[in-house]
Amino acid sequence: MSRISVLLLEQTLEELEDYDVEFFSAENGEQALEIISEEHPQLVLLDVMMPKMNGFDVCRTVKQDWAMADVFITLLTAKGQEYDKEKGKEVGADLYVTKPFNPDEIMALAVNVLEIELD
Repeated sequence: MSRISVLLLEQTLEELEDYDVEFFSAENGEQALEIISEEHPQLVLLDVMMPKMNGFDVCRTVKQDWAMADVFITLLTAKGQEYDKEKGKEVGADLYVTKPFNPDEIMALAVNVLEIELD
C-alpha cells in the first residue's frame, strides 16, 4: 500500500487505539505474513499490489494454506476489474474494496469486525 494510503488508514482508525486496538504495518507481502503469523490479528487490510508477495498470495496463504478462517481479510486496491474481484473471492478475501476508499466505511468495517462499541 502506498505510504499515503497507510497514513490515511492510520488516521482513520487511530480512535480505535482508545479501545486497546493494536495496529501493525507491513512494507511488503512477506512481512505481512510474518506479522499475521506472529500476531494472529482479527482484521487485515491488504493491498493487492505489494512488493515481494502480492495481496492475493498473502490472502491465499492465510485463508487456505494456514486455514485461518477467523482472520477477516479486506483487499484494498486500485484494481477494480471484475477479474480481480473474482480472484479476491477465489483466494478467500472476506471483502474487496477499490480505491479510493471511504474512510467512514473502513471505520465501520473495523468497528463491526472487532465488535467495538464506540462511546
